[in-house]
Amino acid sequence: MPKGTPPADFDYQAILKNLPPLPGVYRYFDADDNCLYVGKARDLKRRVSSYFQKSDLSPRIALMVSQIHRLQTTVTRSEAEALLLEHNLIKSLDPKYNIVFRDDKTYPYLKIGNEEYPRISFYRGGVDKKSSFFGPFPNSAAVRNSISILQKVFLLRTCEEGVFQNRSRPCLLGQIGRCSAPCVGNISAEDYARDVKRAKRFLEGNSSEILNELQSQMAKEASELRFEAAAATRDKIASLSTVLEGQTVETTGGDTDADILAVYIKSGAACVNLAMVRGGRHLGDRAFFPTLARGTAAEDPGEVLEAFVSHHYENLPVPTLVITADARNPEEMSSLLTEIAGRRVPVIHDPQGPRKRWLEMAQANARIALESRLAIEQNETARLKQLSDALGMMPESGDLRDFRMECFDISHTSGEATIASCVVFRNFKMDSSEYRRFNIDDVKAGDDYAAMKEVVTRRYLPVSRGEAVLPTVVLIDGGRGQVEMAREVFEDLGLDTSHIVGVAKGEGRKVGLETLVFPKDSGRAPLVLGEHSAALMLVAEVRDEAHRFAITGMRARRAKTRNRSQLEDIEGIGAKRRSRLLARFGGMKGLKNASVEEIETVDGISKKLAEKIYLSLHGEASA
Repeated sequence: MPKGTPPADFDYQAILKNLPPLPGVYRYFDADDNCLYVGKARDLKRRVSSYFQKSDLSPRIALMVSQIHRLQTTVTRSEAEALLLEHNLIKSLDPKYNIVFRDDKTYPYLKIGNEEYPRISFYRGGVDKKSSFFGPFPNSAAVRNSISILQKVFLLRTCEEGVFQNRSRPCLLGQIGRCSAPCVGNISAEDYARDVKRAKRFLEGNSSEILNELQSQMAKEASELRFEAAAATRDKIASLSTVLEGQTVETTGGDTDADILAVYIKSGAACVNLAMVRGGRHLGDRAFFPTLARGTAAEDPGEVLEAFVSHHYENLPVPTLVITADARNPEEMSSLLTEIAGRRVPVIHDPQGPRKRWLEMAQANARIALESRLAIEQNETARLKQLSDALGMMPESGDLRDFRMECFDISHTSGEATIASCVVFRNFKMDSSEYRRFNIDDVKAGDDYAAMKEVVTRRYLPVSRGEAVLPTVVLIDGGRGQVEMAREVFEDLGLDTSHIVGVAKGEGRKVGLETLVFPKDSGRAPLVLGEHSAALMLVAEVRDEAHRFAITGMRARRAKTRNRSQLEDIEGIGAKRRSRLLARFGGMKGLKNASVEEIETVDGISKKLAEKIYLSLHGEASA
């Protein structure tokens, strides 16, 4: 059966006759009822019919059509509703031929708080109405750059509330003129509020108005012979002018908020580059790389772009303008975005002037991002292949993309707050979403062997029950003793011990001198890969990541235990009072440095209780 021709037993023509010209979602299934593809349409009849009537289908779609045995459709009230349903179905059905943009970390925002002297900060998560949020930004660097600008120009504070409330003299930022130091009363609440309003307007793109205001303010201060204030305003003008020269892009009127989208395809891989312009400022670019079905390739930039738009704008604000040269149907895309946004959103397909330069910049960045990624993947593939060959371990599929390595490490301080970490390497990189930490409580303090036995048991018990899959390599940070402990667990669970590999430290713990050790029943001698081995460098990277993850978890657990125990031992200090004390003084260190009078200022703390807290924290018995 030629590609692009549906199976003979699939009577698609009868189905097409009854499809309505309404918005909705369609699903294709193969002979085994596996979902092949999920799509949305403004007109179901027209879109679905196109798959069976076109002779110029891409190889990927033609291959899919030749496997269709069943079609299912759902009519929706609007294209926007179809978009939401499509997104949910792709998540639940995992269709083979969809171009999928995996959920990334949430976008970062710049937050301006609602305190008396509002703080500016980096923020990631759900927004609320109590504070002001600006964004989303393409990456964390763009947020931090904007915070730096607001500090330079408007001298707004960035310190935590507990630190702010506790200052007795300006911090370093205040001393070098990067903060107006409201913590020690160096600026009035009224003047600080004015600077906050200007900062918000700057983020909204009203830079020219702010410059004019500052120039008028400087002239007024000079006429009133307030030369020091005039000089400070002059410095703000200079800082703002410098920022605008470096970051403001050419605009063509009202399009100060725009997304510029460019698609680049090479070697069967695709990249969508998003350049964000907000308030007339180029905030930066972000590259997205979709997941494609294996054995297929992306040939049509328009198809990749449609998948990106469906994914990206489902939960994010739509800008006033979208610029792209890759839309198959700009009018249809504009209609979808307009429906999502509740206002008209033009999609410019053939931009001119400044907009053309924006698009060319995005196209260049898409090409650079994809070529860089392909080069990195080529290197990663080479060193993973070297490790796979050295160990004699390969995924059952025979595809290195399925090579999964899990590494374990134990961390504690003299037996206190023992933590075991498990980090995961898959698809040529560390996958932090699958990292796990395990609190180890039921073993003798400092017994690393028992701790390793517990964590390996807890991690692979589900595998022995058939509820999970064994990784290609189980990497143990330790020598023969740790490896034998893992081997015993695997034997008890009925698992294949040949997956276990230990990393024994070399002389002086120097990276490159490690030895790989195997279970004694394997009959394999210790393996020395050599100081300059790319495979050993990969093992060391994974091992070091497990060590880092374990140490950070151990330190956090230890600090939490110590902080809680010191306050929980004091009669009259419950969860709420403990939380207020730590928030007021910025942690235990600040609380220990506080006087009885300062502790007494915390809501719910009487003088008698403040004295009890002070004496307890300083090792003195209270009367």
